[in-house]
Amino acid sequence: MPRNLRVIAPAVLLAVALATLFIGLSIGGGADERTLLDPGAVVRYGLPISRTIVNIACAGLIGAVVTAVWSLTPGKPEQRVALDFAAASGAVLTVASAATLLFAYVDVSGKAFSTDASFGAGLAQFVTEIELGRLWLIELLLAAATTVMCFAIRERRMQLIVLVAALSTTLPFAFQGHAAGASGHALAVNSLLVHLLGAAVWLGGLLTLLILARTVDKQRLSDLVRRYSPLALFAFVGVAASGVVSAWVRLGSLDALLNTGYGQLVLLKTFALILLGGFGAIQRERLIPRIAGPNGGRVFAWFAVAELAVMGFASGIAAALGRTAPPVSQEPVRDADTLLPPAEWLTGDKLPPEFTPLSYFTAWKFDLAWVLVCVFAAALYLAGVWRLRRRGDRWSIGRTLAWLAGLAMLFYTTNGAFNAYEQTLFSVHMLGHMMLTMLIPLVLVLGAPVTLALRATEKRDDGSWGGREWIMWMVQTPYSKIITHPAVAAVVFAGSLWIFYFTPVFRWAMTEHLGHQWMIIHFLISGYLFSLSMVGIDPVPYRFPYPLRLVTLFATMASHAFFGVTIMTGNGLMLADWFGAMGRTWGAPPLEDQNLGGGIAWGIGELPTLALALVVTVQWSRSDAREQKRRDRAADRSGEAELLEYNAMLAAQAERDARSARKR
Repeated sequence: MPRNLRVIAPAVLLAVALATLFIGLSIGGGADERTLLDPGAVVRYGLPISRTIVNIACAGLIGAVVTAVWSLTPGKPEQRVALDFAAASGAVLTVASAATLLFAYVDVSGKAFSTDASFGAGLAQFVTEIELGRLWLIELLLAAATTVMCFAIRERRMQLIVLVAALSTTLPFAFQGHAAGASGHALAVNSLLVHLLGAAVWLGGLLTLLILARTVDKQRLSDLVRRYSPLALFAFVGVAASGVVSAWVRLGSLDALLNTGYGQLVLLKTFALILLGGFGAIQRERLIPRIAGPNGGRVFAWFAVAELAVMGFASGIAAALGRTAPPVSQEPVRDADTLLPPAEWLTGDKLPPEFTPLSYFTAWKFDLAWVLVCVFAAALYLAGVWRLRRRGDRWSIGRTLAWLAGLAMLFYTTNGAFNAYEQTLFSVHMLGHMMLTMLIPLVLVLGAPVTLALRATEKRDDGSWGGREWIMWMVQTPYSKIITHPAVAAVVFAGSLWIFYFTPVFRWAMTEHLGHQWMIIHFLISGYLFSLSMVGIDPVPYRFPYPLRLVTLFATMASHAFFGVTIMTGNGLMLADWFGAMGRTWGAPPLEDQNLGGGIAWGIGELPTLALALVVTVQWSRSDAREQKRRDRAADRSGEAELLEYNAMLAAQAERDARSARKR
């Protein structure tokens, strides 16, 4: 294995990326001199160069932390090397983000670099009042904080905080560039976020393996590559899917794919992606079994360096795409010179057509992130079932169907008519909300995914934590004991409705993309925990006895009904400057539509709770039946000794009572 591999691997990646960047800028014209406010060649080339370094450093940071959390053993040199590499990547990310911020300010303002007060004042205004400047400042602060964490935090569980911080460094990128503020904003932002996370885990994970190659022996390297391979496969699927969506949003037609510089760069990046898919297939099928053998380490090293070179090519093209004007304008709709309809001004998307019962089947507004969540969750579940079947264990077909049905409903709710109309009609929003918080979690809970994961996932014996170990830890943490307690789950489940709709959180969820995603995640989790505490099969620290479960269910049902009636009978329009300002001429008036939404929360929203009560009742009946069978079997084994002893006790008591009566 090459002695200077830790230097060769990053050098090859960076050199190929920068060389490809210059080619891409030439093809797309991203660094051409401007006729107005030209910032100069230093900025025209410096900005994409610094952005390329930012992308690579971010990948190194995320890939190293993911590898440390998922694959490595704490306390061993491998973990120290990986986290040191993560810290170094974070430091590079911090410096490169600062340079990019300066380049971006000069590029936007047209001012030359200087040390005078006016330059500093303009820069301060850029990072406080301009969205692009604020995003780069946030990126700089996140990178600096994560770098410090990588140096300071080495304990296994606390590394989850470092992982969250590292993953959050991709958020400012997702709201920049062609995605932010344009039509189809939600789709573009989520697609870009998926693309960034997938590329970071894929590229950064491979780079980390090469950094570790001289720290571990060949057998250990083989194990680490085997653990990296599934992550790379999921990342490849995410990058490919998000790349297709992002390209289509920006190209608009097949003609633009062939006849524009942007389209030609997309083709080059597609070629690199296909080539990388081939590398991954070879790695899984042929390379991993050979790593532990003679010369296996050297073969892996050169193979991975070649793969890194192709990744560098893709990274350079990606950076050039970021500086190339796409055929379809991504200018925020509010910045357009034309007069916009109210709905488009508020949401960024055109007002959907009139809502009819048929719209439930014909209206779609896809969200790539949730599409992939559903696909990956289904694939992992089915893989677990297949693994159990292969070793001769059984798994209920009913649980499998429940899980898949829940994911199908989640897919429809986040991509179908509910997503298409929830910003326009309060009633549709409320119906989707009831799906997310009540029906979908109930069906998913019946799939018992935690039980399946614990049975299907192999236990590790090298001190590292994989899926089984992390799940066991999460189930047993004090925090898990609190949030899964039936009383807490019920309060969160019922109280979230009131807090969400009668505080500014509702406005945040409706007007901000991040708030909308938070809303989906929060209500899914709160509903899931409540259903889990009532009827779940998966292990939790404590559950109420069955009678108390029914009492809890009817209490939450009453709170739900009161919430629905409050909205249904309200005389004031919630978010009047949103739902009341859409400018739609079809459908019920906003206040009437809001009252309909309250009726949905009261009437239709109670149906899943009644289903929960029915399931609790059935489980209670089965529990009593099982207890009776247990007692019968115990009686058979002991010859009904307990019953005979009990009868003898009664007879003795009767004899004593008789003697006492005779004495009187």
